[in-house]
Amino acid sequence: MPYAAARALLLTLSLPLLLAATPATPGGWSVAPSGGGRPSFYAEGTPGAVLRDTLSVTNRGTRPLTVRLRATGDGLRVAFAEPAVGIPARTRAEVPFTVTVPADAPPGDRVGRLLVRDSTGRESAVRLLIRVDGPELAALTVEHVAVRGDRITYELVNRGTTAVVPRLAVHADGVLGAVLDRAPRTLPVRLPPGRRLTLDEPWPDRPALDAVTVRLTVTAPGAARATGRASARFVPWGAAAATAAGVLSVAAAAVAVRRRGRGRDAATDGAAATGART
Repeated sequence: MPYAAARALLLTLSLPLLLAATPATPGGWSVAPSGGGRPSFYAEGTPGAVLRDTLSVTNRGTRPLTVRLRATGDGLRVAFAEPAVGIPARTRAEVPFTVTVPADAPPGDRVGRLLVRDSTGRESAVRLLIRVDGPELAALTVEHVAVRGDRITYELVNRGTTAVVPRLAVHADGVLGAVLDRAPRTLPVRLPPGRRLTLDEPWPDRPALDAVTVRLTVTAPGAARATGRASARFVPWGAAAATAAGVLSVAAAAVAVRRRGRGRDAATDGAAATGART
């Protein structure tokens, strides 16, 4: 919206009306959703929708006021008619703005804030809540399962359109049967749509010598069961190294004995040959 159009939205009010309409705030100015009676902004829309509303900035003081406007939010794109607005004394400015819902936004609530700051650095905010409409789908996968030392690492991926609180069950089979079996439990995480989270599971009593297959099973309300697997071999390398060293020592001793035996045989053959020539 052009600056002139935004200026045309400035409504000059008397001071008594301002006092009745807006509570006092430090700095002599305040912000609120236009129209009164709303503590915050709320709107609903589908992905890709452009939502419109108006922010009121009231200058209660006796001097002109210049404020700058910006927004923060969870992936929301907010555009003000004017990023900076000059407001005469005892005047309220109505500033239109739009909120664009991302085209790939999953259903659910997105929260933001509209921030207004004056030239002295004072800032005031109004909460913005946008509900994205659409079908809710719970879908979860468990990926990149691996056994690293005494821990099982993995990644959870929310491939649905709604936040999930997963439950995890852990099972591992070795050569002779089950070596780990943990019942399903709720993880202390809430995974938003499209997010990936790396986690690990402690395994302090893992086998010292075994070949195992680890299976992680993840569930969430409304989602299909997801499973991830990994294989690992546990070898007590200290004992293996000692055994290998012992084998090498025995082999070296055997080679030395053979060499000494060959040396004695060679000496005996040489002496016999000398005696035959004399």
